[in-house]
Amino acid sequence: MRRGLFAVALAAALTAGLSIPANADTAADTAILAGTCAGCHGAELGGSGAIPTLRGHSAEYIRFTLKAFQNGERQATVMNRLAAGYSDAEIDALAIYLSKLQ
Repeated sequence: MRRGLFAVALAAALTAGLSIPANADTAADTAILAGTCAGCHGAELGGSGAIPTLRGHSAEYIRFTLKAFQNGERQATVMNRLAAGYSDAEIDALAIYLSKLQ
């Protein structure tokens, strides 16, 4: 059962990733980009079980963590692949956006 739920979450995250804007130039683009996180991190981005919350972290921490996933310094099942597709501008925009969530 757990394996099936993981497969569904993975498929949702990867499908959602196909709609990511090329650049997070506007607040709307950033909200869409952050919305793709909900597939694993939950609708409120509060995490669940082994999936961590994205709320309440500083922009610096979020940026550092996404860059670590991007360059392989930090390993995860899905995040390495997702972060590899983010531009520096998208990482910066996500870090700022997510750091403002309480």
